Amino acid sequence: MTNNNPFRLRLLQVALASAIAIPTSSFAAEEDETEERKVTITGSHIKRSNIDGPSPVQVIDREAIVGSGQATLQQLFERLPSAGSGTFSTRGNSQDSTGNGGAAISLRGFGADATLVLINGRRANISAFAESVVNNFVDLNSIPLAAIERVDILKDGASAIYGSDAISGVVNIILRKDFVGSEVTVGYGSTTKSSADETTLNAIFGYGDGKANGTLIFDYFKSSELRNADRGRLASANQEPRGGFDLRSSRGFPGRYVLDGDTDPTIDPDCPPDRVAGQTCVFDYGPYGFLIPDMERAGAMFLYNTEVGNDAELYFEVSAQRNSSQAGGAPTPLDGDAGLTVDASHPNNPFGQDLAIDRHRTVDAGPRVWDIQSDSLRFVSGIKGLVGEFDYDLSFTKARSLSLQTGNRSQGWVRTDFLQREIDLGNYNPFGGFVNSPEVIDSITTSLTRRGESRLSAFEGSLSGDLFEVSSGWVAMATGFEYRSESVKDTPDDQFQRGLIFGTESVSAQASRDHWSVYAEFAIPLSENLEMQIAGRHDDYELAGSSTNPKIGMHWNINEDLAVRASWGTGFRAPSLAQIGLGPSNESRFFVDPYCSQVPACVANAGAATDLTINFSGNPELKPEESESYNIGVIWDINNEFNVSFDYWNITQDEKIDEGDVGAAVLAYCNPTAMVVGRCVRNSSTNELLQVSNSFVNIGSQEASGLDINTNYKMSLEDMGDLKFSVEWSYLANFEKDGIDWTGEYEYPEIRWNASTEWKVGDWSTTAVINYIGEFQDQPDFDLDGTFDIELHDTRTVDSMATLDLQASYDVNESLNLSFGASNLLDEEVPFAIGDGNNDLYGYVQAVHDPRGRFLYTKATFRF
Repeated sequence: MTNNNPFRLRLLQVALASAIAIPTSSFAAEEDETEERKVTITGSHIKRSNIDGPSPVQVIDREAIVGSGQATLQQLFERLPSAGSGTFSTRGNSQDSTGNGGAAISLRGFGADATLVLINGRRANISAFAESVVNNFVDLNSIPLAAIERVDILKDGASAIYGSDAISGVVNIILRKDFVGSEVTVGYGSTTKSSADETTLNAIFGYGDGKANGTLIFDYFKSSELRNADRGRLASANQEPRGGFDLRSSRGFPGRYVLDGDTDPTIDPDCPPDRVAGQTCVFDYGPYGFLIPDMERAGAMFLYNTEVGNDAELYFEVSAQRNSSQAGGAPTPLDGDAGLTVDASHPNNPFGQDLAIDRHRTVDAGPRVWDIQSDSLRFVSGIKGLVGEFDYDLSFTKARSLSLQTGNRSQGWVRTDFLQREIDLGNYNPFGGFVNSPEVIDSITTSLTRRGESRLSAFEGSLSGDLFEVSSGWVAMATGFEYRSESVKDTPDDQFQRGLIFGTESVSAQASRDHWSVYAEFAIPLSENLEMQIAGRHDDYELAGSSTNPKIGMHWNINEDLAVRASWGTGFRAPSLAQIGLGPSNESRFFVDPYCSQVPACVANAGAATDLTINFSGNPELKPEESESYNIGVIWDINNEFNVSFDYWNITQDEKIDEGDVGAAVLAYCNPTAMVVGRCVRNSSTNELLQVSNSFVNIGSQEASGLDINTNYKMSLEDMGDLKFSVEWSYLANFEKDGIDWTGEYEYPEIRWNASTEWKVGDWSTTAVINYIGEFQDQPDFDLDGTFDIELHDTRTVDSMATLDLQASYDVNESLNLSFGASNLLDEEVPFAIGDGNNDLYGYVQAVHDPRGRFLYTKATFRF
């Protein structure tokens, strides 16, 4: 697929034509303005009847959610142009991920831990399992799409309003309530190139009498697996024929050995010719991976509110969710660090002398598979009402997330001590790619359990209202407090801790802390058309110190059609609980040894990249991250049918917590002739690089800026119904991280946009959406030495990708609606990428592009 694709060029022309004619919330705002009652809008604690504020807020309402055709919150969010690098999902679940089963959004590319996720304006509990070892996040999979009334996306720093983590923005998920009636929706969909399908069932029941309301929501989602092997070119780790890397593993089947007295390795004589690389027998693990894992989710939620007297309302929310999924990978890879040996007397030893197993993979034990189960509980109770002329709200939140990751004896988990025992007894044959008997395999395998738990308790209160009147209007105020206690515990199986399990990443973490905060916010009308927002918040974190953050914003209605908004503020992010309480943990990546010429095993492998284990431990010296952000925007209501907004944004983040430079650590500690004990491990026989110790540090800063353009246009066709057009366009002008300019580089496309058209006529409604992801540079680590060198090497370009989603909906009668749709209707393939040599090993960028292909679905909604 190339940039000369005529369909893609046509899509771009459509988008450019629409861009002059894009905020997606404007029509929703128009409806709200007809109501006199004041409401709380994301980005402010002050209730108001006019939702316009100094910061850009995108609103995805219930109608847009249904019209998108998406079945999960993750699917909805990953299409947002404002989503960037660090957004992740269950796509690509593997045994090497530390956050399997979870999904998160990263606004502006600053990472999931820099995007604050709220539910009804309150903090949600974090996942028990962190991603990339230490990145805690709110698991979007724990929030069913059927329970959501709308989503507010504040695309501005907001620590002065909401506290830690709101560096690049806030996602506020508003739940459905005050529903009266019954509604049941069933749906089914499937990919057209394979049998990967989705089944959905959700129901909502509500009752109310004007003074009390109860809303009960059920949600069920099931998705079958889609493997690498189902997508042709994505099924191999050898992408060399397409211009990429050959990253087949040196842990082969059969393997290679170091004979007694030798330093050079010797390949198994029965290695097939097409797998011989020097003295290494390589193994293609690609077909074993999951593009999308098998998943099943079920949840229930009940929301209730009732009036108490004339000026107060009691409310509570309770929800429970169970998510199950799988993660998979190739059979266990073993190297010299496992310490496996074979005596000369072994009945299958073809060399007739003692040897050490330098490379081997237990393919006969089968691929490794994790079963992951997460159980989430959340309870909120509170009272709100009026005290004099002021609104108050007092609430208590209790939440818990339990995660369990297991692998049983039939799922490929091999213990090295059991394997050595069976080799010594002559029962296990490690030579010639021999497939050992089920009885022998049963004697070398084991069961594993990883347990995670996170807890949240919060008590918060707020008071808001008009303070006094000045000549230009009322000065409004909001003030409040929050107390929060949170904890996380991630406990790996002790077999990992004892070094008996190889080839799989392992995380250990445990921490807890308390947090206090107070805040105040003022809305000051400087004139009839000019309002200023001033806000400040002080947070005090146990183990992380305190931070005070201000924000100032302006909203100026120049005339009835034109307005200007601007804001500036500071922010912070306290070190995550996983970062604070990190214990012995490890991850793996492909790596080229910079001292290869001094290492016989590396020379024997022709200098190719091999798996390197990186060990981590906690850093008690971590400091909070700090940020500064500003936004300048213009909103132009050209007429009642046509509006457009422009917003320029800039975010600077200092003291960013990140993994230290692996390449620099290897150069500093892993010279074969001058290794630093405790920081580097090499094979005692072959000097091959096996492990390096690293840490998480306040490594530097990152700064990004860009432009958002949003427009809406609607028109009436009289007897032909109504048309609505909207475009959301995002341009990344700059993204500099640790002194490196990532703009247009790997995972940082400069342009992303969505263009949608909705046509309603009679009982029919049709929605078409074009999703566009721009091109970006490939191969950020040119030589796989652990150091990004994008400024030294200008590599190839990963092509842009445009997909078309289409949905048609028909109201059969008042009780039945039928919908039919397709995601990626034209079945666009993911563009080829050489990859980063770490996560993206199969010829595409899994964090950016969806490999599912064309997906067809149908839904039926019954109302009673």
